[in-house]
Amino acid sequence: MEQRLANTWRMTINEKKFIETSLLSDLRVDGRHPFDYRRLTINFGREDGSSEVHLGQTRVMGVVTSQLVQPYRDRPNEGTLSVYTELSPMADPSFEAGRPGESAVELGRIIDRGLRESRAVDTESLCVVAGKVVWSIHIDIHILDNGGNLVDAANIAALAALSTFRRPECTLGGEDGQEVIVHPPEVREPVPLIIHHLPVAVTFGFIGKENIVVIDPTHFEEAVMGGSMTATLNTNEDVCAIQKAGGVGVLPSVIMQCLRVASVKAGDITSKIKSAVESFNTERSLRKIKRHTSSDVVDVSETAQKIDIEFSTNRMDRLKLLSEDRRVAQSNDMEVDCQISLEKGINKRYGDAKSFSGGPSSWDPYSKGVDPDALRASLASRAVIAPTKKLEDSKVDQPIDKERKQPITEDNSYVSPNEVTNTILQTNGEKTLIDAIKPKHRRRKKASSQQ
Repeated sequence: MEQRLANTWRMTINEKKFIETSLLSDLRVDGRHPFDYRRLTINFGREDGSSEVHLGQTRVMGVVTSQLVQPYRDRPNEGTLSVYTELSPMADPSFEAGRPGESAVELGRIIDRGLRESRAVDTESLCVVAGKVVWSIHIDIHILDNGGNLVDAANIAALAALSTFRRPECTLGGEDGQEVIVHPPEVREPVPLIIHHLPVAVTFGFIGKENIVVIDPTHFEEAVMGGSMTATLNTNEDVCAIQKAGGVGVLPSVIMQCLRVASVKAGDITSKIKSAVESFNTERSLRKIKRHTSSDVVDVSETAQKIDIEFSTNRMDRLKLLSEDRRVAQSNDMEVDCQISLEKGINKRYGDAKSFSGGPSSWDPYSKGVDPDALRASLASRAVIAPTKKLEDSKVDQPIDKERKQPITEDNSYVSPNEVTNTILQTNGEKTLIDAIKPKHRRRKKASSQQ
């Protein structure tokens, strides 16, 4: 690669000799053996068809997109598959911005040849209307950091992105039934691509005069190697493609040895890709439906029961306090109104009780005399009965004025309190001025009931 050759000036002769000498002892600069692969990590983005691969210090991102296009004339029933690569100066100072160079084109061709020639992706399933509309799949490869062996990292990124990509569902409609309707993911579930197998690229490097073979060359090893070979295989040990770069010659026995090693590495890489894709699909399905564990459900129910109990307890306490406050206020109002009404009745009817000496009353021309002791006993008994009578009358709307009246016989004789009560129950007809005096709270209730 021209970019790798441009970086040879940064390596001294001693560094080159150190790399070649160490390989004679089956050791490499990073401590690996000649046929050891670097650590591989595969990550996925939140969107479908996005992946990021870490192969040692090499970082590559792959993004898959799709669009509706017209098919080729020689293949009207098949969709298209294309690979684009971008080598940014951010990944390596030797890469130039702008138009892709020969290395970028070569990288894209190696990946495209492995996918297209092996027919790993079913292109016939991408056809919507034969000869008119098909799906075109674009694979964009972005090099984020160049640590060596870009071909293998880019190939793994492309395979991982294709495995998680899903194209929108489309149907035919319209008046003539030839109008293509593309449904968004919210309306219909997207459709994944049909992938028959995963062609994995494995790159070998040939270093020194002895053509020492190393797998997965690093950035420094690429600067001193005389040639490279990339073999693309699947888990069935089918050779999908072979790419030989560099002017150094390679023996057939060496090529067969490399293919045997590549078949083993391809199986390991394929298992890692499938496990990563499976975990991503599981996470994606869980994002759609949020599930709660049984412990969470129990905790929520227990919390709800505690809240209900506390709420009911607080409410009962508040109701008790309100009922007690109402009872106290009602009893106080009844006592005050009763005292006021009694005082008014005494002042109006009897005047000053101490100066009363019997005889005809000044306000009742028919009365001939009242005993002061009987009057006090009657007033005391009426003051005790008044509150209970008011509570009973609040439930049943009945007259509350059942005060004991002081009946007077025709001969102006004295009548006892018991006889007074019996006389009131028997004779309901007679009413005096004290019957017209109503407590203040009773007058309000009567007025409201009349309204």
